Parts: sequence; C-alpha cells; structure tokens
Amino acid sequence: MNKKLNATLAMLLLGASTQLWAHGDVVPQAVKTDGLEPLGEEWLEENPYRDNPRAIEIGASAYNQNCAACHGLEAKSGGIAPDLRLLETGAMGDEWYKERVINGAVRDGRVYMPKMADYLSQEALWAVRSYLESVAIEE
Repeated sequence: MNKKLNATLAMLLLGASTQLWAHGDVVPQAVKTDGLEPLGEEWLEENPYRDNPRAIEIGASAYNQNCAACHGLEAKSGGIAPDLRLLETGAMGDEWYKERVINGAVRDGRVYMPKMADYLSQEALWAVRSYLESVAIEE
C-alpha cells in the first residue's frame, strides 16, 4: 500500500477507537419491578427495600443495564465515576442517593450523571440502592 492510503487508514482506525471510549448519549433501559411493593409518585425518605432479596436481584440487573457503563461492573469504578461500593449505607446514605438520582450531577453546564428519576421509577432506583448496599465495602 502507498503511504497516503496507510495514513488514511490509520486516521480512520484512530477515529473509530476514540468512539469506543466516548460516553455519548446513553438512554436508560426500562426496569421491570414485578414483585416489589409499589411506592407511588411521592419519593420516600428512606429505602423501603433494604435487605430485600428480590429488590437486590432487580437492582443488580438495573445497575448493570443503566449504571455499570460509568460506575463499573459490580459497582467497582474504573475511575470514570465514583466507586458506588463506598457509598454510606443506611438512612444517611439514602438522603445523598435520593438527591443524586433525582437531580443528577451537573458541573459547569456538563452533565456527568443524568437525572435518573426522569427515566426510572422510584421502585427501580430504590432497588438499585438495595443492590449497592449489598456490595458495599467499608474503607
């Protein structure tokens, strides 16, 4: 091959590889919450599904579909976003979690985390919280 063609191919491969690492616009995936008590529209102050095996199962699936791309498989961050295994557990952690999933994370006009409550139900998001507490580690 000639040098011009090699350079063109190299540029195309480089451009394609950067797209693999880009976060881009990700649309949250629907979460089935069958088997969990319905919670209604008004957000609860504390996780009603804490230590609920069905909620943990649903939460694990929901996390892998909607959160793992940024926060890492099994909530083990690869450095892109916070390691969610380190969140405070219990009611104190619920307050921070609720605020974050409802309001997202925006800094300097850049969206670091979408408002997940705009896409997922309260039931699904508290199930994710239950899963995160099941894999929590203490520093």
